Amino acid sequence: MLNRLRLRFILVIMGLVTLMLCLIFGLVYHFTQENLEAESLNMMRSVAAAPPRPGRPGDATSQVKLPYFTVQWDPQGELLATGSGYFDLSDEALLQSLVSSALEQDAQTGILAPHSLRFCWVPSPMGDRLVFADISSERSTLHHLARNCLFIGALCFLGFLGISVLLARWTIKPVERAWQQQRQFVADASHELKTPLTVIMTNAELLQNPAYPAAAQSSRSILTMAQQMRSLVERLLALAQADSGQSKEAVQPLDFSALVADALLPFEPVFFEKGLALSWQLQEGITIHGSAQQLQQVIDILLDNAQKYASGSGEVCVSLQQTGRHSCLLSVSNPGEDIPAGELKNLFKRFYRLDKARQRDGGFGLGLSIAEQVVQAHHGRIWAESQAGVIRFFVELPGRV
Repeated sequence: MLNRLRLRFILVIMGLVTLMLCLIFGLVYHFTQENLEAESLNMMRSVAAAPPRPGRPGDATSQVKLPYFTVQWDPQGELLATGSGYFDLSDEALLQSLVSSALEQDAQTGILAPHSLRFCWVPSPMGDRLVFADISSERSTLHHLARNCLFIGALCFLGFLGISVLLARWTIKPVERAWQQQRQFVADASHELKTPLTVIMTNAELLQNPAYPAAAQSSRSILTMAQQMRSLVERLLALAQADSGQSKEAVQPLDFSALVADALLPFEPVFFEKGLALSWQLQEGITIHGSAQQLQQVIDILLDNAQKYASGSGEVCVSLQQTGRHSCLLSVSNPGEDIPAGELKNLFKRFYRLDKARQRDGGFGLGLSIAEQVVQAHHGRIWAESQAGVIRFFVELPGRV
């Protein structure tokens, strides 16, 4: 699909480029042809009215000078031909043939293609004059112009083709990345749902067997897996709403310092049971504009992440401070193995886990993705750092959204 999309993009671009090149070169050729013809006819009319006198080299003139000759009739009906010395006017049969060809066209001006001549009838007091002018140089100019246009057009076409290929790759890259993420997302979601579904189906089959004694245990397993699936679906729904912009709630001024302090209280016994110390340093009176429910969810995710992945017994530190006139910085740090710099950004990908074996720890790998969506919706940013056995998550929020 992506290859077809890339090819379609290139074809559309090259179609537009080809159309523009043909239009530009066609207009250039047309106007050049019109100008050459107009200058030739002006010259022919001027020489019919008053034949030019011989000039000297270097004389300034804007008039186009072409090889020409004129034909008119004397009172006895004989042809009189005069010219610029470029043509042999002694062949009366040829002159008569040229005049006959001009008369056959029944037009004031025209072209005698076999002879590369343009003719023009010019009335005068002494009778109509028929002026012939050589157009071989005009044809040569147009021929060279057409050849140059084709050559330049071919070069431009190849150049734009290369540019369109690179542009197609650059333009389709976000689509390709989104497509790959979507496929990975579907595969990961299917993986997360497969295990609880298998457990539910197995226990349901056991319940249908009257001889199976542990019916209560099977019911509890089904309930546990159903709750786990419900939690996963709710998180997937939250991500979908965040992606579509449907999860926006009322934004109002709130005491962020108090919100963080209230969020810490439920986690104190959790950290105590795991042998972790929880300390905090909160600057009071920090007020921001945002959704209390969504920001509460971000704090819970970071604290839950810290208690899950803290290694051994150590201290989890929470800090909140004003970093500018209209911004604040929240940080949550916990002891843990250093994470490679290349993996830090991956932590916020959906279903991503550092444990490649994807061991279950009660989570789905969606918490940090949800936190990132909420922070971005509040026009803030979230990132992680790992150094000297300490992992820190930072959330920077503006004072107004």
